[in-house]
Amino acid sequence: MATLAFPTPTAAAEPMHLPRNVEAEAAMLGAMMIDNRLADDLVDRLEPAHFYEPVHGRIFAAIKTLRSNDMLATPVTLRPMFEADEGMKELGGPAYLAQLTGSGAGLIGARQFATQIYDLAMLRALVSVGRTLVERAMDTSEEVNPRAQIEAAEEDLYKVAGDGGVENSVKSFAQATTMAVKMAERALNSGGNLSGVTTGLDSVNSKIGGMHHSDLMILAGRPGMGKTSLATNIAFNAARRWMRDMADGISPSESVGAKVAFFSLEMSADQLATHILAEQSGISSENLRMGKISKAEFGQLAAAAAELENLPFFIDDTGGLSISALHTRVRRLQRRHNNQIGLVVVDYLQLLTSGKGGNENRVQEISEISRGLKTLAKDMNVPVLALSQLSRAVESREDKRPMLSDLRESGSIEQDADMVWFVFREDYYTAQREPKRPMEGDDAKIFEDHAKWAADMERVYGLAELIVAKQRHGATGKVVLKFDPTITRFTDYAGY
Repeated sequence: MATLAFPTPTAAAEPMHLPRNVEAEAAMLGAMMIDNRLADDLVDRLEPAHFYEPVHGRIFAAIKTLRSNDMLATPVTLRPMFEADEGMKELGGPAYLAQLTGSGAGLIGARQFATQIYDLAMLRALVSVGRTLVERAMDTSEEVNPRAQIEAAEEDLYKVAGDGGVENSVKSFAQATTMAVKMAERALNSGGNLSGVTTGLDSVNSKIGGMHHSDLMILAGRPGMGKTSLATNIAFNAARRWMRDMADGISPSESVGAKVAFFSLEMSADQLATHILAEQSGISSENLRMGKISKAEFGQLAAAAAELENLPFFIDDTGGLSISALHTRVRRLQRRHNNQIGLVVVDYLQLLTSGKGGNENRVQEISEISRGLKTLAKDMNVPVLALSQLSRAVESREDKRPMLSDLRESGSIEQDADMVWFVFREDYYTAQREPKRPMEGDDAKIFEDHAKWAADMERVYGLAELIVAKQRHGATGKVVLKFDPTITRFTDYAGY
């Protein structure tokens, strides 16, 4: 069982009436010292903090240390470790260790005692969370922010409730192979090449096999490359596939679509919706924003909006979220939607905060955020797609294609990610290199240079590369996509 997170106890906390069974703790420790095979089985189920009696917690820690070094854990070998222990002196000194082994009563029920010790520790943790919640709510000496207090309380409760224990995280090989076979069956039933959540782009699905549960995927690119548009396209495609699969009677477990939680830290919800409606109605997003549309186009827009009103696509555009607040909001959405949120998108990583104030430098903070996103993916068992900025080093190279070393501010992003994608549009840079436009009477060289540029522009216009720079599940490489800048839509490129 993993370590429980106990909030800082209040000064008024009185432990006398807290749930505990000191006798069970003593019996289990005695059994562990009598039979070290029991100790080997139990040391990973508990932590010292799970014991109500502090001395028992220290004895447990000492047993764990000895066994990890392949040494016998008996009253004799433990004695030197407690000669100066003040708490042990109050219980009669190191002789207390021998007393624990006196009856051997715990040999039969040691595993049951371990379960009870853990359950009682959880109850004490709940008491501590409740006391801390009351204390925070009563304290109005600082800024009153009830929403932040609610999120902090939810985070504390989740740490208690989500502490599922090591036993639950350990799977037999038979269980693991069953999961692997189900994943392969899902890929087969979807027509091949897709064992995870669909991106809606066949060429991308073929390259990565879909977005896999518990994976952290980083989508990075320089400004103007269309990374937000690509993430929005992918999220929309997954949500639309889910909606269609449900309409076709496909069970949620068999669907390769997903309900989507989209955290837009940069763009408002209505701006994001405008992008999606522009794509689906075929109307220029710029014209849509500026109202330059005809009545016929408005009809197309209304039809697209009506078709998508039940789309399982949930947008949170709260700015300045901390990584813990993000966890809280995802868990809340999961509860509201029967644990069916199947994809989380964060736009973008550098706009999150670690929530630890100004004590960290930026590299440490980004490292904390990337670890938090990977933890979110594993805890929720969903793919997390997080957008990221790239450093300006890209612009100083002749070849502007990004590399892993270009990920901005922290190498831990690359380390924590299961997949790293870069989106690159050569036409963006080619357009910036346009030479002087020829005019009547200009030198032939000017006409020649512009004609050569125009040919290059025609060759690359509307093409985008999705570069898979890291993939734990398969090979790296690139996929060429078609990009329509007027409606910000990425599609498969038939010519590739």
